[in-house]
Amino acid sequence: MTFDRDEDITPEVIAKFMRIHQLELPRYQYLMNCYKGQMEIYDYAKKDAYKPDNRLVVNFPKYITDTFTGYFNGIPVKKSHPDDAYNQAITAFDGLNDMEDEESELAKMACVYGRCYEFMYQNENTETCVVYNSPEDMFMVYDNSVKQAPLFAVRYGLDDDNVFQGEYYGPDGNRKLTGSTSALQFGEELDDYYGELPVTEFYFNEERMSIFESVISLFNAFNKAISEKANDVEYFSDQYLAFLGAEVDGDDLKEIRENRIINYYGTEATRVDVKFLDKPDSDEQTEHLLDRLQKLIFQTSMVANISDESFGQASGTALAYKLEAMSNLALAFQRKYQSALNKRYKLFSSLATNVPASQSNAWRELEYTFTRNEPKDIKSQAETAQMLMGITSEETALSVLSVVSDTKAELEKIDAQKPKVAYDFEKGANEDAEN
Repeated sequence: MTFDRDEDITPEVIAKFMRIHQLELPRYQYLMNCYKGQMEIYDYAKKDAYKPDNRLVVNFPKYITDTFTGYFNGIPVKKSHPDDAYNQAITAFDGLNDMEDEESELAKMACVYGRCYEFMYQNENTETCVVYNSPEDMFMVYDNSVKQAPLFAVRYGLDDDNVFQGEYYGPDGNRKLTGSTSALQFGEELDDYYGELPVTEFYFNEERMSIFESVISLFNAFNKAISEKANDVEYFSDQYLAFLGAEVDGDDLKEIRENRIINYYGTEATRVDVKFLDKPDSDEQTEHLLDRLQKLIFQTSMVANISDESFGQASGTALAYKLEAMSNLALAFQRKYQSALNKRYKLFSSLATNVPASQSNAWRELEYTFTRNEPKDIKSQAETAQMLMGITSEETALSVLSVVSDTKAELEKIDAQKPKVAYDFEKGANEDAEN
């Protein structure tokens, strides 16, 4: 959604974008329902009462999302800055806001919805705080320039009494919104602490697509196929018994059902045929379809199926190839994520109560370290490091070890453990003179 920065942002303009945002709400709600396991199969028409009607759901969206977010930032993002004072300010800010959990939720919501928002505010103790927001109750509008910079943001919804509540944050200040989308008005002014939009968008990709949105048709087909397979199993456990050449009354049927005995005798018994009616078996075809769908789901979503039996048996190199697609996906998301983190710390640094005015641009020197949460082949790494010893520097050789987080500090520890040989000055002087 874009708007001309030179135009006035009136309640009518905001109401127009609210209506556009409401058109997106069914999609957001559908994606979250998928993550929660509320799939399309529950909405299919009911079958006749005498037919099995299983509705089984394999929650691929949750598995894909949780696996990727655990891989992406299961190990929290580390931030470092050359200035110790600024470093301490960032650490205190992160600690106050439980930032590890905040960033984990932001990553998850961005994967589910394709986008989410972080709102920055001052609490009652004048401390800077942040909170994540779903795109179901917040949206952002950008200007129509080439850069498409953020222009204004709106948060709105209904409270417990079904009364409209909303806030507008824009270049001309922050205001309460009153009324409704059909009759919107500006209310009281809200404090503006940062001098710019206090809302940051975190998005998964430029298209704002969910991580599992491209495989929705595949997991819906999987759920339908496995449900029909369950129906077939139930059908076979409740088959029809056919009596050919004999008439069976109600009492006989009850006797057969309770005692499970069929006894026919007499001259006509040789012409009686009793058997179960068999349904054509498509088990092999169904299994092939389920296997194909599962492979396509993980292949298309680019998220590794770490539950696969062969996954844990892979060597270091093979494991890297198995994770390559997910690693590329994580790298693409990392660039978007880091850009949003820059915006967050730029807002934080704009407030003189957080950092001195002279350090308002210190956020530019922040360094982020993203560590993938993946299985490590320590044995293979140790063998590689051993082979590099004597070919490269010790620091380079140690850098391939994932268990070594700081190679310089590790080298200092190694030097400290080496035995110290005392120098005999008298003996050494005599030997030097003889030489």
